[in-house]
Amino acid sequence: MSTDNLASRPAETTAPRDGWAWTAGGVLVVLVLGAATRFLEKNVPEWFEGDLASAIEYPVYAIILGLVGNAILTAIGVRDRLAGGFRTEFFIKTGLVLLGASINLKVIVTAAGPAIIQGTVLILSVFLFTWWLSGRLGLDDKLRALLSAAVSICGVSAAIAAAGAVQAKREQLAYAASLVIVFALPSIFILPWLASLFGLSPEVAGAWIGGNIDTTAAVTAAGAIVGDDALAVATIVKVTQNALIGIVVIALTAWFAFRIERRPDAAAPGLSELWRRFPKFVLGFIIASIAATWYLTTVAAADGKATIGVANDLRVWFLILAFVSIGLEFRPAGIRAAGWRPIAVFGAATVVNLALALGLALLLFSGFTVE
Repeated sequence: MSTDNLASRPAETTAPRDGWAWTAGGVLVVLVLGAATRFLEKNVPEWFEGDLASAIEYPVYAIILGLVGNAILTAIGVRDRLAGGFRTEFFIKTGLVLLGASINLKVIVTAAGPAIIQGTVLILSVFLFTWWLSGRLGLDDKLRALLSAAVSICGVSAAIAAAGAVQAKREQLAYAASLVIVFALPSIFILPWLASLFGLSPEVAGAWIGGNIDTTAAVTAAGAIVGDDALAVATIVKVTQNALIGIVVIALTAWFAFRIERRPDAAAPGLSELWRRFPKFVLGFIIASIAATWYLTTVAAADGKATIGVANDLRVWFLILAFVSIGLEFRPAGIRAAGWRPIAVFGAATVVNLALALGLALLLFSGFTVE
């Protein structure tokens, strides 16, 4: 198994280090770049007014700053010594567990019947199409999994979860996350314009937006352009698709164990092997969702919103640190080898997603009203 994946540190970080002091220094570098990321995330929208600036999410700033830090530390010859502090795996797992706290299962069950149907059909159809096209173009199986999860479920969060399930390379995760952002930004303006051109109701437009755009900030921006009702439906659809991450991760874990990485002469993996391979943080994600759902039924709405807001803020911090670490550890060789094919796959899958989601939104949300 490759050592350059989310389950272990890349081979180039195995050079001798001078103990805990260098590791602490690496952690400090990550924290400083993470604070700079948060500063840019909060202030760029004020410096440059407009929906585009507001919709650029933290992965963009975090990866760019991580890459800059990577170049500087490599140039002065200390990157490998500091690499013990680039705790990508820990940051990613903690962030995704905290993401579960934002999933209110009660809202999904009681108010998102059409969204559940739409999300299930979209995820299954778009995932399988992306997986098939990636295979036809000869992409690495792990990159296929990341692209398929990202475009069919919920963008960066789904790519992170899939990366843990298939033990993908950090470069592949960074590439998938970058494609999500690049395709999401123009969608903020294109989808509301098309919704107006097609004469869609706010509810149908919201379902279309929530089922297509892959980042939360971009969904919020596009939904707000259409109106409050569209934003409410888009949010429900987005949250519903987020909640399905766990199911897809379980399926990916089993598929890679039974089909992709199983040797022809080896026996079928048992439950113990599946459990070993399964990314345990997904259980944390599920438990956090259940706990948050229960908690929100026991407190006043304002108190519940404030508490979940704290969990969401912590989640953003941990994912910022994860993407900074990815940038610090990035090696471009694998991305250069992939060439134009991942971009073509992601673009084609986005078109399929747009068409299918529009049809489902018209079918399921025509006549739907936001209470």
